[in-house]
Amino acid sequence: MKLAVITFSPQGLLVCQQLQSKIPELQLYLHDALELSTGARPFSRVMELTPAIFPIYNGLIYVAPCGVVVRSLAGTIGSKLSDPAVVVVDVGARHVVSLLSGHEGGANDLAIRVANIIDAEPVITTTTEAVKDLIVGVGCRRGKSAADIVAAIQKVLKQQGLSPTRVRYLATADVKADEMGLLQAARILNIPLRIIAGENIRQCRQKFKTSEFVADKVNLPAVAEPVALLAGRRTSLIVQKQALNGITVAVAKENCLSLA
Repeated sequence: MKLAVITFSPQGLLVCQQLQSKIPELQLYLHDALELSTGARPFSRVMELTPAIFPIYNGLIYVAPCGVVVRSLAGTIGSKLSDPAVVVVDVGARHVVSLLSGHEGGANDLAIRVANIIDAEPVITTTTEAVKDLIVGVGCRRGKSAADIVAAIQKVLKQQGLSPTRVRYLATADVKADEMGLLQAARILNIPLRIIAGENIRQCRQKFKTSEFVADKVNLPAVAEPVALLAGRRTSLIVQKQALNGITVAVAKENCLSLA
């Protein structure tokens, strides 16, 4: 995926640099009022930049106000089948908004990828995703296979009578961000994986079971239950941690507005 990141401010540049540390191929565009960084390309008006780069990249990440980005896109948008993914990040790195081409263009996935890197909240408004209300927290011993992780998740959901189609995210701790079996399991299940920072787990005020084993191994009070709670909004734990051969699974529900 050919990606570009665009910003106008020194604060935004800090976010861009954090993203580049994890996505080295990311092309940086900086407003010419800023000191040019190595490899960055300058621009003077985003209203001119956006139409110029829109056809070139698969994904555009703006670290800028949403209103400015929307105005720069006006007149350029063509079709959800051909437009690039557009994601907007606030300069405080609090939220990552999937703005354009959420499903077809991959903006939903890109927003989650960016949010995982900068420890932000992804904002996904696509109706088919927003109505999903379950988050599955997963912890595992190093080297567990994707097949075992998928089987564990499916077993817990089936035992509890929960449909996989309701699962909005899988979630795990940042110490497991490179766990290949877990990454592959998310792809097999076609469910986005949220990465929760260890410090957020330590500061979590919601109730969950702690584990001396986990504390000894990864310096965290627990993984499956707190990440399930922290990966969503207005969450409550509906399935406590289930241990299955070196894999732990817990399920939280987001208490969203409902027509029911």
